Amino acid sequence: MEKINLFKKYNLILDEEKLNKLNEFYKNLIFYNNSFNLTNITEENDVFIKHFLDSIYPQYLIKENSSVLDIGAGAGFPSLPLKIYRPDLKITMIDSLNKRVNFLKEMISVLNLKDISATHTRAEDFALKNRESFDYVIVRAVAKLNTLVEYALPFLKLQGELLAYKGAEVEEEILQCESALKILGGKIECVEKFELEGNSRSIVVIKKISQTPAKYPRGKNLPKLKPL
Repeated sequence: MEKINLFKKYNLILDEEKLNKLNEFYKNLIFYNNSFNLTNITEENDVFIKHFLDSIYPQYLIKENSSVLDIGAGAGFPSLPLKIYRPDLKITMIDSLNKRVNFLKEMISVLNLKDISATHTRAEDFALKNRESFDYVIVRAVAKLNTLVEYALPFLKLQGELLAYKGAEVEEEILQCESALKILGGKIECVEKFELEGNSRSIVVIKKISQTPAKYPRGKNLPKLKPL
């Protein structure tokens, strides 16, 4: 399917500039993939559907001119496609693997993107100076919800939202994170379910309704090893 029509099918309008940037991102993703271990998905149509469309489709959940943090940004999904499609967003990407951060910085330069940055850091370290600084946190393919909420909620302003990109089956993860939400000051706002070219996807939207205690997120990988 032609790329413009693929996005139009989901009420997403790609102008020539945005399409050119996605094409450029794809070329660089494949070029650097062996060196940086960025993705197992490499066929062009698959990348456009499973990475680019998947990253961009939930953009309707993000208000205009918002500040956004991507935790565990990896190869730049969902941040880079989102920024290409929504240049109004102010995006900060963090990742604990320096070589991936170097790739992200290269892509910011190559794609001539503004108001977006990439930092080599862990979430618990970044939280020391950036608590309650963002309207949204976005996370894709990083960890289970009971871990994600501990990493994400400290960064959100009150009434800010975590958008967790997930597969079709999220009910068990939602049940498992009830305790963490009570401790950390969040609540499940909604679960958006949709199909993208036969791929079943979910976005779990979690709103921050009260301040997160200062001791979170914990260090030493405890959010993953011993989730709340």
